[in-house]
Amino acid sequence: MNQSILELKTESAIDIEAVAGLIADTQKASGEIPWSAGDKTDPWDHVEAAMGLTIGGYFREAVKAFEWMAQNQLEDGSWYSAYRNGIPDDLTRESNMSSYIAVGVFHYYLITRNSDFIKNMWNTVKKAMDFTLSLQAPGGEIYWAVSPRGDKDPMALLTGSSSICMSIKCALVLADILGYEQPLWEDALEKLEYAILNKPCLFNMTKSRYSMDWFYPVLSGAVTGKNAQDRIDKYWKKFVIQGQGIRCVSDQPWVTIAETSEFCLALSAMGKHELARIIFSWICDKRYDDGSYWCGHTFPDMTIWPEEKITWTNAVVLMAADAVYDLTPGSRLFCHKYWEGKKEKGSITRGRD
Repeated sequence: MNQSILELKTESAIDIEAVAGLIADTQKASGEIPWSAGDKTDPWDHVEAAMGLTIGGYFREAVKAFEWMAQNQLEDGSWYSAYRNGIPDDLTRESNMSSYIAVGVFHYYLITRNSDFIKNMWNTVKKAMDFTLSLQAPGGEIYWAVSPRGDKDPMALLTGSSSICMSIKCALVLADILGYEQPLWEDALEKLEYAILNKPCLFNMTKSRYSMDWFYPVLSGAVTGKNAQDRIDKYWKKFVIQGQGIRCVSDQPWVTIAETSEFCLALSAMGKHELARIIFSWICDKRYDDGSYWCGHTFPDMTIWPEEKITWTNAVVLMAADAVYDLTPGSRLFCHKYWEGKKEKGSITRGRD
């Protein structure tokens, strides 16, 4: 363990060792990190859980999780949507699930500065990005998946495309660190950011009831400045439950710890650190006796549901704590000013972190 991380746990109002320890205890010997003990594994949440391990100082376990990704990558650069004990459980291949590896690898580098790690992971990241961007539509949006039969599903999801936007940015930085140019990725990022900001009609609007469709464009940095503030203000009452957290969906009385934590990440990315701290404080007591966090709860009756201890939920709590309390160098991962500065200097592809 990294002692310097542990010494900060009282400042963050969470027990970092307990939260990261839950993820490490749930991880299988192969490196696979399921949602919870006996549950499925999906590539996006597996990477998210690995990021929680990194924040907690479980570097060896995090590397093992990334190695599991490399070992299970398909020839086309994708992963299946779900696994159980390493066996494919859903043969769909989703674009955002496949690209998120770039965010996890860059996050690990931000915290550890281990250049050998990103050298070892580069081919995995490159293949993943090439697969994902093969699903980019003419309008700039990214189709969400390839079906088990091999057909592209011509539907784009705003949350998924926003996540991919973040993945491309991280992949470009990794390419730059290693001295590779990726002009096609640059073009894809420009088109995708333009679509997210200016062409909402390209995305499946039935998903707008989900809070992630509200704040993920901001979290990814595709929507910034006044546009970001206007977006947050417009739907605040739709999703924010005062003193409790963020609804998962607008028409259900269910607050989730993951969405609340991710919303804190989005606010921190905008520079709204005090507001992020306030909202993060709403969930700090939503935990079990062992220090790990609930998945969510209903309101106003406060029934914990579901009762499983979810790895990726606990990981994003660590990510939110890192962002609002600046615990590690990974706290800058989503910061708009950080990415805007890199763009102004041309450093996403040509500079150095």
